[in-house]
Amino acid sequence: MSINLGVHVPIAGGLLEAVGRAKRLRCTTMQIFSRSPRGGKTLPIPRELAERFDAQRRAAGLEPLAVHGPYIINLASPEAAVWKRSLALYRDDYARAAALGARYLVTHVGSHRGQGEPGGIARVAEAVSRTLDGAAPTTMILLENTAGSGQGLGYTFEQLAAIREAVPAKAHVGVCLDTAHLFAAGYPIQTDEGLEQTLAAFDRAVGFAHLRLIHLNDSKAPFNSRVDRHWHIGEGHIGREAFRRIVTHPRLRGIPFILETPKTTARPPGPPVAHAGAGGDSESRAGEREDRRNLATVRRLAQDGAGSRPNRLPRISRAQLVAV
Repeated sequence: MSINLGVHVPIAGGLLEAVGRAKRLRCTTMQIFSRSPRGGKTLPIPRELAERFDAQRRAAGLEPLAVHGPYIINLASPEAAVWKRSLALYRDDYARAAALGARYLVTHVGSHRGQGEPGGIARVAEAVSRTLDGAAPTTMILLENTAGSGQGLGYTFEQLAAIREAVPAKAHVGVCLDTAHLFAAGYPIQTDEGLEQTLAAFDRAVGFAHLRLIHLNDSKAPFNSRVDRHWHIGEGHIGREAFRRIVTHPRLRGIPFILETPKTTARPPGPPVAHAGAGGDSESRAGEREDRRNLATVRRLAQDGAGSRPNRLPRISRAQLVAV
């Protein structure tokens, strides 16, 4: 069974090196940050570099491109100054993603900081609406589900649906599901029945038409722990057989899978250089051993499990789905 599979590719060494790394790993899709995810000074991406990156990526058959938003953004913040800074950074990141030819901008929806989920949902929806207002609709915003730790939003399908429904330009808003986050938030994707129940719940709350990307990660944290700890495929609490079912499920066929599994770094991490050209930075190859291992595991699971399951989606309630 052929699946559209890639990894989150570091941009240390430059954007063009990121394309080279994805090619070496035989990826068919890819995800990157367009800047350091933890802040710091970021230079604009030169137009000529963006065009070269886009051309080389397309020539390599790496479709779609997803850009992941920075971690420091909190679009749900109740603090006016923090929210305004987050909005400005988010709008800039959207523009960078569009300049790079990205189909998707993956978005962490943020934390309401104890001020309540309804207000946090409204603030995220307003930030997304302002970002899309007047923008060229070439890049779709994807709301990513979370593990449910602390006061973060996005750990239920209903929250993601509420944010999306509150955005006037909702046609340009989709969803990215992360398997480790689903598991930690209490969605029982580790069992055959639980996976069916989870997919049914998503279809009912959000709709499969709006699922555009899946982050494929095992979990180092136990089920329903509300702890976000990505781990190598088949080596965590979700398990190998669960991933066989996920990557071969008929309802998930055609959806791109991106691995965000752990990587070994060649040196202490620093901010990526988003404006750099192709180069020989040693960190650009760091973690490839782990990426190759995880990619090989997923490819074997997809091949071994092809055509082994029916297309069934029972209807159940959220209360039946998760025992909190």
